[in-house]
Amino acid sequence: MALELKPNDILLFFGDSVTDCGRDRAKLDSLGNGYVNQINARLGHALASPALRVINQGCSGHRVYDLEPRLETDLLAHKPTVVTFLIGINDVWRRYDRNLISAAADFAACYRRILTRIVTGLNPRLVLMEPFLLPVPPDRRAWREDLDPKIGIVRDLALEFGADLIPLDGQFTAAATRSPADFWLPDGVHPSAAGHALIADAWLENARL
Repeated sequence: MALELKPNDILLFFGDSVTDCGRDRAKLDSLGNGYVNQINARLGHALASPALRVINQGCSGHRVYDLEPRLETDLLAHKPTVVTFLIGINDVWRRYDRNLISAAADFAACYRRILTRIVTGLNPRLVLMEPFLLPVPPDRRAWREDLDPKIGIVRDLALEFGADLIPLDGQFTAAATRSPADFWLPDGVHPSAAGHALIADAWLENARL
């Protein structure tokens, strides 16, 4: 079922650097230069509603465990009506650059606690976006061992909590058959402008305006 948006919705995006994308954290209306900004612009055009608010609460480098301590101040305090998550790739990355392992069971338990707290406190509409990866450089292929179970967890949690699921990992894989992987994700993780457009398109295609 498509996400039905209302003219007075408060949309909050929660995640890591892909969401953050250079936002000024001192300014709540700073949306960064990525997919959140693109979604805001296109919703502004489509809905033409001054009451609609978009809030970016992505933080570069964060894992799922970093979202939990800032849940009250960065999410619940704003009383969003729609919350979108994009988290998990740093839980994978830290295993390979710092030997900081995020076990699948721990990742799932933390994510579930966060969603439970949100549903209990606000009961907004939820959108979960899959973390994603392309093999740039080629050694990123080894990361699939850690990433794929986490993608499965995100899918399971979407079903458990009645959230919309945006299957970004498959969409980036499909996109890489049309143009080289580094066209979309220059380092395999962080999107180019085209990659951010792909995410924005996927989110908007799931919405009913």
